[in-house]
Amino acid sequence: MSANVPTDIRFSFAGLARRGGETGPHADGWGISFYEGRTTRSFHEPEPSSRSQLARLLRDMPIKSCIVLGHVRRANRGRVSLENTHPFSRELWGRRWTFAHNGQLKGVKRLELGAFTPIGTTDSEYAFCWMLGRLQTRFRTLPRPATLDRAVADLCAELHGLGVFNMLMSDSRTLYAHCGKRLCYLTRRAPFGKATLIDEDWTIDFARETGPNDVVTVVATQALTRDEHWTVVERGDMLTLREGEVEVLRGSNASADAT
Repeated sequence: MSANVPTDIRFSFAGLARRGGETGPHADGWGISFYEGRTTRSFHEPEPSSRSQLARLLRDMPIKSCIVLGHVRRANRGRVSLENTHPFSRELWGRRWTFAHNGQLKGVKRLELGAFTPIGTTDSEYAFCWMLGRLQTRFRTLPRPATLDRAVADLCAELHGLGVFNMLMSDSRTLYAHCGKRLCYLTRRAPFGKATLIDEDWTIDFARETGPNDVVTVVATQALTRDEHWTVVERGDMLTLREGEVEVLRGSNASADAT
């Protein structure tokens, strides 16, 4: 989620958590990170989110944030364990970076790492460390947003060639979302209406929950609600989200101007 005002994600998280072992097969761990300034509050468990007491607690706890990353895992590389549970995080340029990934990246561990070392054994965390190492080598300090957008898009394009690279990543300023196979997003702004989750019997009237100037965008592998229009992202494209507003960097020309 990316929003222009601190927003709680309980509604969307309730649907996502059900997909962790109940309405979906991703039963090998879950995690969620809420940004507060340049750092995060993060919660992880190597068990199904659909059966987690902690996940139920977070569903009822209105933690508000402008950027949130959530992930439910289906293990294919690396054992089911806490260290292999997304989102992963590292510090770069005095900011907390977080990263979550679905898919497989053949040969990614042959790429040379820089200063960042994986704790676990997933190809996902390895790719994250490789990306941060490349960014650190290229830029001594945090670059301006447009410059960083192009650099991240270039790195995503390289990893896209290794397999399925469905990715979320943030530096506390921007939320990046790359489509390796399947991704969609939804932007809510005035006039707000009602929405109903696909995975749970829960309907909410956002007109009662939001202000007239609020902008909130939710990105997911598959649509979370049944009565709203979700925009499908093309394979190879990358989204940049700042304060709820979305720009698309096209995969065939990722370094070109956003459209």
